[in-house]
Amino acid sequence: MTDDERDVEKEYTNKQFVEKLRRLADTIETGENFEIQIAGERLYVPDRARFTVEHEREDGAHEIEFQIKWEDE
Repeated sequence: MTDDERDVEKEYTNKQFVEKLRRLADTIETGENFEIQIAGERLYVPDRARFTVEHEREDGAHEIEFQIKWEDE
């Protein structure tokens, strides 16, 4: 992995996760950029980002990922 690559997974409490989802939903509705800090790094998600939902199933375990994707300009 190069210095600019990163793969971090951060776990949140139910309350924290709900708060982040509400803020995200509000910014999507208003067309604003979304700002979030994950593991010490502040990220600014542009309003041009794409949103996807992914489901994985393996050996009886399930995973749903809400993904936000964008390219640097």
